[in-house]
Amino acid sequence: VQQPGTPLSDQEYRQFFRSLRAARRASAACLLRELYGCQNPLVRRLDDYENHGLIPEGPICCDLPGTPFFPDFCTFAFYRCTTKRYFIKV
Repeated sequence: VQQPGTPLSDQEYRQFFRSLRAARRASAACLLRELYGCQNPLVRRLDDYENHGLIPEGPICCDLPGTPFFPDFCTFAFYRCTTKRYFIKV
């Protein structure tokens, strides 16, 4: 166990920066979604990739307790973006 105030180990730094890069990439994907909408070919490709090649049709339910159903994946993805909960899964 590290003492408070000591620097992260090499492995801890890798993990720390990996999560920052992932959030930055998710934020960039959200910006694309906001600018171009869900029908944009790049956004659709990202959605296909996230869903193993098939974007689910609605209604969509996510793994957050108390969160309502979403009419489709696009609405769900916009919810993730606007709440900055980038890694919620369906």
